Amino acid sequence: MKKFRGVFLKNDKEIGLMREANRIVSRILDELGENVRPGVSTMYFEDICRARCDEYGVRPNFLGYQGFPFALCCSVNEEIVHGFPSKERILEEGDIVSFDMGVEYKGFHGDSARTFGVGKVSDEAQKLMDVTRESLYIGIEQARPGNNLYDISAAIQSYVEGFGLGIVRRFVGHGIGSHLHEKPEIPNFVPRGLSGVPLKAGMVLAIEPMVTLGTHEVEVLDDNWTAVTKDGSLSAHFEHSVAVTSDGPRILSLSD
Repeated sequence: MKKFRGVFLKNDKEIGLMREANRIVSRILDELGENVRPGVSTMYFEDICRARCDEYGVRPNFLGYQGFPFALCCSVNEEIVHGFPSKERILEEGDIVSFDMGVEYKGFHGDSARTFGVGKVSDEAQKLMDVTRESLYIGIEQARPGNNLYDISAAIQSYVEGFGLGIVRRFVGHGIGSHLHEKPEIPNFVPRGLSGVPLKAGMVLAIEPMVTLGTHEVEVLDDNWTAVTKDGSLSAHFEHSVAVTSDGPRILSLSD
């Protein structure tokens, strides 16, 4: 596999395998979203993930990764990312819940995330989800050969901050391929004093804005995984795995 500035460049066959891995992830996320409703425990969604991975014959790539104990990151309300599914955590009307998951298929990885409202949510919560989702697609549009990595970051930051929302800085997107996390890191803001990386065809990027109704400050709970907003404000998270191609960005994590 070729490299450019430390970033692996995938060929068509490798991108095809990643497309299938991400298609599976997307179909699982579809099912999770269909089952979001008040009164359901978050462990129910973990059970769905495990069962579907078994059916598809793939490995849930979060399970055991650096000691993470679940196949699914399930984060509710002020939880930003890496939340634990639990039999005790019951979804309530008005909550928002973020699902982040991935699989390994024939040696290549898929990774995607979505946030869902539970029943009827507040106007603020709906705005947060809508802006976060749209910022992802605005960022993806910049994933083209000849652009700079930070063109993605700048597009996301400009859109989100235009609505007065906060952008999480502690957690960022990443390259993906035969490893779940590869170079480069993909911040959702433009870091000061750094030059970024020119984008080349064959790069595959997991772009994942995490946005809050408050500030960007984060705390990690005593489980050493669950990240929450320091001010207790709601947070949303959307992610796609995207191939940079000569024809422009290709979203891999779609069900069709």
